Amino acid sequence: MPIEVAPPKYVVIVNAVQQRIEDGTYPPGSMLPSETELIREFRASRPVVVRALDMLRQDGWIESRQGKGRFALGPPGDTNQRQRERRYAVLEEDERARSILLAAGEVPAPPRAAVALGVEPGTPVVARRRVITVEGLGPVELGTAFLPADLADGTGVGGSDPLPEGLLRHVASRKRVRFDHVSERISARIPDVEEAQHLQISEHEPVLTVLLSVCDRSGKPLLAVDLLLPARRHDLEDVYPLD
Repeated sequence: MPIEVAPPKYVVIVNAVQQRIEDGTYPPGSMLPSETELIREFRASRPVVVRALDMLRQDGWIESRQGKGRFALGPPGDTNQRQRERRYAVLEEDERARSILLAAGEVPAPPRAAVALGVEPGTPVVARRRVITVEGLGPVELGTAFLPADLADGTGVGGSDPLPEGLLRHVASRKRVRFDHVSERISARIPDVEEAQHLQISEHEPVLTVLLSVCDRSGKPLLAVDLLLPARRHDLEDVYPLD
């Protein structure tokens, strides 16, 4: 049975505001609706609205003026075309903005990553760990990507330079592989001390854990991503058919 998954609520807001700027609903220089108005219109939480507005600001669609609000700038120039077409999928986000690389290099595969990759725990893999922060909200995601050593060889995944085209595109373009689908496991737990520090939350505050297994068409896992999301800074929404 095919499953229709709704885009994350912040993507819906980003796309809607971009469309309104392009069609003149929000002409250049006009003030955008307040956070409260957007929360009411899109039935979203404040963290989701703040994240969407920060993405729009980072990509040059809007600007923030201290004490006044947020204002439309108009569609960015052609040099930002690629950014305008992004859907802000977690695996394709440009690492040059909002992202801080914490560590990169070869490590023994931890149990969760080993399960997602279909390898034995302790198998050498290349890991890339980063934290993503949204202005006015704080860290929204602590994630580690794991690649088999042979797939990571010849890519920049194990290095300290940012991946401007996103993780999947970076690996696909250098290794001539094609990612086909993702399996996802979501759970919740209490963070450890280091995780809480990176996410700037209390050690007693729950986090959502999302384990992604990125596969090729045959179903072979090629890449694993283990994400920690502060629960109070996220809304997760899916739509499933009933027949």
